Amino acid sequence: MTQIPPTLPLRALFDAQHSASRAQIDVPLALRRDRLARLKALIDQHGAALSDAVQADFGVRSRQLTEVADLFVLRAAIGQLHKELPRWMKTRRVATPLYLQPASSHIQRQPLGVVGVIGPWNYPLQLNLGPAATALAAGNRVMLKPSELTPHSSALMASLVQGAFSADEFSVVLGGADVAHEFASLPFDHLFFTGSTAVGRKVAAAAAANLTPTTLELGGKSPCIVDASCKLDEAAVKIAHGKLLNAGQTCIAPDYVLLPRGQEAAFEQAYTAAVARLFPTIAGNPDYAAIVSDRHHARLQSLLNEAAAQGARVVDVAAGTSNTGTTRQMNPTLVFNPGPGMKLLDEEIFGPILPVVAYDTVGEAIRYINARPRPLALYWFGSDTSARDQVMASTVSGGVSINDTLMHVAHEGLPFGGVGESGWGAYHGEVGFLRFTQQKPVLVQSRFSMGHLFYPPYGPRFDQIMGLLKRWL
Repeated sequence: MTQIPPTLPLRALFDAQHSASRAQIDVPLALRRDRLARLKALIDQHGAALSDAVQADFGVRSRQLTEVADLFVLRAAIGQLHKELPRWMKTRRVATPLYLQPASSHIQRQPLGVVGVIGPWNYPLQLNLGPAATALAAGNRVMLKPSELTPHSSALMASLVQGAFSADEFSVVLGGADVAHEFASLPFDHLFFTGSTAVGRKVAAAAAANLTPTTLELGGKSPCIVDASCKLDEAAVKIAHGKLLNAGQTCIAPDYVLLPRGQEAAFEQAYTAAVARLFPTIAGNPDYAAIVSDRHHARLQSLLNEAAAQGARVVDVAAGTSNTGTTRQMNPTLVFNPGPGMKLLDEEIFGPILPVVAYDTVGEAIRYINARPRPLALYWFGSDTSARDQVMASTVSGGVSINDTLMHVAHEGLPFGGVGESGWGAYHGEVGFLRFTQQKPVLVQSRFSMGHLFYPPYGPRFDQIMGLLKRWL
């Protein structure tokens, strides 16, 4: 491994990775697996320290929460990559059409070169190291820019990666928004971004100057449809879990509930009971994460204040826990009758606030969803398969879980990504591997080729051949 000082300027670091990627275009299976093994060892040996760093960044976030939501998902992804790499790397034979025979054809899978990853703060291990692992498995060099909002976990990742990889293989770059802008402006072979739609626009604009292809994993207003056939008590637990994991700071968290009109009181009771079951206390409960910063906490409180001022019914479903708010652990809240124009209905919430919108028919719920940007996730609860199929056929979203929340993202065989304003491009599993892979088409001509029959000058013989081909095609 070439040792490069980690303190190199950003452009010099990129240039070193770029040169290394061009010097070794064919990256063998053994080296790819070795890089994955080093990344897995880093997680296994330093998992507790990484969890403690995440805890320090949030103020309150238990090791167990980071284990299940970050490290477990990472281990599953790396395990699948290690297992499936031999199959995914193989050259694919492609049938050759009659008019090109006896040539042969195949698709060769090659690394793109240098992949940039800009990661978010909400799951600072999974959503930074996960895309990096996939890019490494595809044979690429990787530069990672984690969020400055999680300084402890970002700094520890940088230190651990520096100890396990040479800088021209995999490096972590620290810094704020200015560094992120410079990072996004580098001429990567691919740039992968996870974050808000607003920042995603800026990343896409910076990348466009270099014609850098991008994957944007953004957010959005992910609806949760409760059908009239649904058992509210069972659904409420899964909705509460999906909404309150990481205190709602999850890109695919249910952002609002579409509820049959007249079931508001029953849903409030079921959701309140579900919250009490999952989080008997709020303040000081390590399983219930804090909001990441005072600024984010203040923004969420302003959303609630606006909703109350405009006549919505705001229900603190954990009022009895006497949360003083000193740890930024914000009580779970339901907001009934949110009016049009409220920021709660226009902005991604990213917190433990759940608006409830009443509807009268399935068609009305579908129209409500389709009148807005296409969401990153959609959830449906019920037993009426006809109503379910109507929703599935009539809406478009990045992903779906039926009678559950979040779980589609845990399936490594399902692609994960957005659509429209919730992002473009997908990863996880083979789809992710191919996202960071050049699929090079190759046609090998035979010495018995009849291609000359299509050469000019054209005449009666050409017309006769084309007439025959038209009948065959």
